[in-house]
Amino acid sequence: MKKRKIIIIGAAGRDFHNFNARYREDESTEVVAFTAAQIPNIDGRRYPAALAGRLYPEGIPIYSESELSDLIRKYDVDECVFSYSDVPYSHVMKMSAIVNSAGASFALLGPKETQLKSSKPVISVCAVRTGSGKSQTSRKIVQMLMKRGLKVVAIRHPMPYGDLVQQKVQRFATIEDLAHYRCTIEEMEEYEPHISRGNVIYAGVDYEAILRQAEKEADVILWDGGNNDFSFYIPDLQITVADPLRAGNEVSFYPGEVCLRTAHVIIINKIDSSSPEQIQIVRENIARTNPSATVIEAASPIIVDRPELIRGKRVLCVEDGPTLTHGMMKFGAGVVAARKFQASQLIDPRPFLSGGLIQTFNTYPDIGTLLPAMGYSDMQKRDLEDTINRTDCDTVIIATPIDLNRIIHIKKPTVRVDYELQEIGLPNLEEVLEDFCKRKGLS
Repeated sequence: MKKRKIIIIGAAGRDFHNFNARYREDESTEVVAFTAAQIPNIDGRRYPAALAGRLYPEGIPIYSESELSDLIRKYDVDECVFSYSDVPYSHVMKMSAIVNSAGASFALLGPKETQLKSSKPVISVCAVRTGSGKSQTSRKIVQMLMKRGLKVVAIRHPMPYGDLVQQKVQRFATIEDLAHYRCTIEEMEEYEPHISRGNVIYAGVDYEAILRQAEKEADVILWDGGNNDFSFYIPDLQITVADPLRAGNEVSFYPGEVCLRTAHVIIINKIDSSSPEQIQIVRENIARTNPSATVIEAASPIIVDRPELIRGKRVLCVEDGPTLTHGMMKFGAGVVAARKFQASQLIDPRPFLSGGLIQTFNTYPDIGTLLPAMGYSDMQKRDLEDTINRTDCDTVIIATPIDLNRIIHIKKPTVRVDYELQEIGLPNLEEVLEDFCKRKGLS
């Protein structure tokens, strides 16, 4: 029987998982290529034979998404499977038009074909957009379960931007593990906050192998989602974080609406920095799409270590990279801190950009007067350091989940901004987790 030829359209994450879960052992299909987007410099590699399995002794090539139409014709492709997240519906359908016009079918894989079953109870924390606050939610849930005497192991959505074989299964328990795996800034921002609170976090490429190893040391598995993707594991409790600062996105971005519709609990975050009108839009969209969900309202109060370095100063705000780029956030915790402590001016970094950051701003021109902490490679880290040090400002506000001073050398005074989840009123996470523990027989 002729094999059905497949291209997986991805961004070094969901794409590899979809292959592993759906196609790796399927003799009726042949995945002829992956394409790559969103993340710099992840095309031009191969998905290695050591991970691809017995049907792919040469591995699978990874091309730029810009080559998709030509690849469909070159390989006589039957179907393209869209496999990345945090994109508007218009983008998904544009990709469908590109694929269909080249002659192939277009597909989206759902939970039934891609979610794995764990032997341990699973809580998944997802979001309607990147930057909604799922990481702070995950951290709080882990701490609350640990106080109950439970061993919680977090598993993070993939960010395999380096050697894929070495990244098959990654376990992070100490700060030294970050250096061992040569983590990017984006990876450290997700892993280090868990490590600093005393819990273990896994990530990597093969999420079946990751799960089976994590189960050996866990009472509870916590899925710490990436972008607005849905969980790789079947959840016993699914929590989705909504962001009223981008009201309406919860029903217009893929696959964030999937996370909204399938949630048991929805957290409307950032009510302290959103308008009543924005919050009401989110409430109404939840009522229409998932009226049975438990809704928790929460704030994200900021914590600033040296506010005196902000007041009256000209400040440069450095924010989380993915949140400002494909997350399309117009401001983050750094801007909130600058306004709260009365900075005299937000300095525009664009006249001082170095190297690859110029291309980042060309690709995402709406970033504006903020600086995304891009650090997918050593060169990007050098460009970030050079840009910060060249910028004519008095103070650098670091509003990333990690202290950039540990990664790059900043020659200007810096202020660290942190933020935690704070539920407002009832229901709250304590009630939700109490019910979860009773249902699953956890002490």
